[in-house]
Amino acid sequence: MQRRAVTALLAAAALLLTAGCSSDDGGAPGKDDSASPSGTTAPPSPGRTAGETPPAKGSVKVVRTVATGLSTPWGLAPLADGDLLVSSRDEATITRVDGKTGKKTELGEVPGVSPAGEGGLLGIALSPEYASDRMVYAYFTSASDNRVVRMLYDERKPAGEQLGAPDTVFRGIPKGVIHNGGRIAFGPDRMLYVGTGESGDTGLSQDKDSLGGKILRLTPEGEPAPGNPFPDSPVYSYGHRNVQGLAWDREQRLFASEFGQNTWDELNAIAPGDNYGWPEAEGRSDESGFHDPVDQWSTDEASPSGIAHAEGSIWMAGLRGQRLWRIPLKGTEASADPQAFLEGEYGRLRTVAPAGGDKLWLVTSNTDGRGDPKDGDDRILELRVS
Repeated sequence: MQRRAVTALLAAAALLLTAGCSSDDGGAPGKDDSASPSGTTAPPSPGRTAGETPPAKGSVKVVRTVATGLSTPWGLAPLADGDLLVSSRDEATITRVDGKTGKKTELGEVPGVSPAGEGGLLGIALSPEYASDRMVYAYFTSASDNRVVRMLYDERKPAGEQLGAPDTVFRGIPKGVIHNGGRIAFGPDRMLYVGTGESGDTGLSQDKDSLGGKILRLTPEGEPAPGNPFPDSPVYSYGHRNVQGLAWDREQRLFASEFGQNTWDELNAIAPGDNYGWPEAEGRSDESGFHDPVDQWSTDEASPSGIAHAEGSIWMAGLRGQRLWRIPLKGTEASADPQAFLEGEYGRLRTVAPAGGDKLWLVTSNTDGRGDPKDGDDRILELRVS
């Protein structure tokens, strides 16, 4: 269902955020199947209770390589049977990966995608009613904007023809060569959360009438969700630069990762209506009125993309940083210093998602034009974490 009021409601919807860029690599351009709706929080492990503070130090073990030979993978949607749906940014396809054998079956190509730079077919998510409606949501860059669509997935049809025609749910999100945001996830409230970027326009993340540099909260039909902080607006939080990770903890608190420009990348705890500072603030700030990050990293250590919550910690994939960060939590604060794992072992890391209990899925991103692909790239790994 296309969002009918978007033009009148948000005329500035084509606005984006900032120049200079941690972008996808941390530096300025010149310098069956009813999965958890959010797809970003794993069930707690036996013996660990919700709200329990995790140990200061954790661990990561690569259990196995699930799949290889993926081209520009970006979004990941786990299915209840253990299989995975993966989007290809540049090929505009969605592929089903058998969670046991790694066999790949292409569902089809999403029409209307216009890949360029950091844009293309980005995040994907399953409908909160997926068990009955079989709808797959996708965020992509078109010729004119970034938008969210939904498509019927009919696995009875031949491979390559299993995706129905896209139904536009929401349009008018700013697009650009850089900073297209792109992560989408259904929250515990069954509303659709959308992380957007500003495509290089620094003036717009503070503009609450703009869709750029925001986290949006929508109904599954693409309307502003009930209870949003600004009347008749999809905007949930603002003052962001380029949001590419969304995850909830066991207490249903939302966290988001964000690219900085030249100094600080951020992990933020998201409160409705709060201002996260960009472009006036990058990282922690002494200025009042800005919500400081949970933690911050130099852009060469992180350039974060996907995040997931498991075992009491946020796990954050780093692109330029080529590492997986563990941020143990006590409420909405870090309970200990972050730990880095897999540093340089698998190259750029794009997406991380819970695989149940103490397991995670991790997707590499070495075929995106900024990496150094090795034989087998790109790949999906299964991890055991603590």
